Amino acid sequence: MGGFQGHFRLRNQMEIHHMELKMGRTLRLKGKIDDDATWFSINLGSGPGNLALHFNPRFEENVIVCNSQNGGSWEKEHRDDHMCFRPGMEIKLTVTFEEDEFQVKLPDGHQVKFPNRGRYSHLPYCCVKGGIRLTSFKLE
Repeated sequence: MGGFQGHFRLRNQMEIHHMELKMGRTLRLKGKIDDDATWFSINLGSGPGNLALHFNPRFEENVIVCNSQNGGSWEKEHRDDHMCFRPGMEIKLTVTFEEDEFQVKLPDGHQVKFPNRGRYSHLPYCCVKGGIRLTSFKLE
């Protein structure tokens, strides 16, 4: 994870505050979903209350929820019922940051697209939390 500083918490949350995610770049994540997970989330933005992308598979609802947050207030949810995640599985996914949208490529090849509502050009903040343990985190 060279090139940026982060602070890490031991159980079920990883935060990075000085990431260099710019338009046109891709974030590659690998991990293992906990056997007892009910959800996990990947959050990208300028800080904890200003999220350009909140990506949140919810196992009990069998849905992937995407949203954005502005000044601590959630905006309109986008719900995708293409749920290919399940507790206990190892996953690989990519998040590509484009000028007008985020493209999240799921482990089975399906793509979830979510608009770049805040017209961000640089995202220094990432938080991964919930029922997932990351084994790899790479910016390309």
